Amino acid sequence: MSSKQHATLRYTALRLGVFVACFLVVWALTYLRILPAGRGDSHLMWVLLLALILSAPLSWVLLRKQRDAMSEQIVEKVDRAKERLTANQAQEDA
Repeated sequence: MSSKQHATLRYTALRLGVFVACFLVVWALTYLRILPAGRGDSHLMWVLLLALILSAPLSWVLLRKQRDAMSEQIVEKVDRAKERLTANQAQEDA
């Protein structure tokens, strides 16, 4: 199993992992009353929003290598699709 072969899946899983870790940290901080909790039923939404805001820049910094590998994988697939399209168009013209 090649590391490039599953780059998109790996990046997505790690990105989700960073979000879940941030969610758990924010949940714990609101539970311990270090961070303010939302009012009434908005507590979960507040924790989700804070986790999302925290996880985005963390993922940008921490997952750079995985994001680059995913980008290479996508570029390779697009290039292969373009080559097939060009070959099919040349075959139709002949």
